[in-house]
Amino acid sequence: MPPVLRTVAELRARVSDWKAAGETVGVVPTMGALHEGHLSLARRARAACDRVIVTIFVNPRQFNNPADLEKYPRTEAQDAALLASVGVDAVFAPGPEEVYPRGFATNVSVSGVSEPLEGAHRPGHFDGVATVVAKLFGMTRADRAFFGEKDWQQLMVVQRLVADLNIPVTIEGCATVREADGLALSSRNRRLSAEGRARAPALVRAMQAAAEAMRGGRSVPEALAEARAAVLAAGFETVDYLELRTADLLLPMEQLQGEGRLLAAATLDGVRLIDNIPV
Repeated sequence: MPPVLRTVAELRARVSDWKAAGETVGVVPTMGALHEGHLSLARRARAACDRVIVTIFVNPRQFNNPADLEKYPRTEAQDAALLASVGVDAVFAPGPEEVYPRGFATNVSVSGVSEPLEGAHRPGHFDGVATVVAKLFGMTRADRAFFGEKDWQQLMVVQRLVADLNIPVTIEGCATVREADGLALSSRNRRLSAEGRARAPALVRAMQAAAEAMRGGRSVPEALAEARAAVLAAGFETVDYLELRTADLLLPMEQLQGEGRLLAAATLDGVRLIDNIPV
């Protein structure tokens, strides 16, 4: 089992030894409740770096709904066992008081790319993400950091953060891992009922159909409207957004040209699912 480190001092001592030996350090930031998607990131880090740290921290600052924070699954013992199979060198699992000690007064906010989509529906969410990610990079002194493309907007926010603040870490986006029926792996999926789980792949199917329609010349508004209707018809309660955006800056695309990203968020069984695909 990899050692579980609780304090920044423990982590820094370990990393200092690695750096002194000339070893490269990779970090995979997570909130725990690990699944194959997270493990794929850890394997990618294992292949690219001499040492690998996986962080497990349910970050209270990125939840704008206290009930959502309370319900977020916490499975540290299972997570550590899964990570042992990948061969990570350390798990950093600090408590909230270690990350945000008494008197903590700094907020990191990334404008532009953080504002639409998730940013519009979850005010303050990306400030919480940017703040904790900046802290984790400082704590781990990582050379490379690995993030899943499933949270595409988050990936774009982190890339902007690193570029703007000259943080010396290379950000690597890793392909979304999906179940056989297309559902993107997510810790939230375990909160779906059996019926909800059976309905959930309708989200990505509607997105794929919209992408195909747009490539075939269908207007963007028509294709998106049909996709939203299909998601609701499949039993989803709400569609927060289903939009075509430019891949990097997430600007609205009125017609398909250049590299686009189709991004969606919809609620099923009271569980908010997000997904995205390239177009």
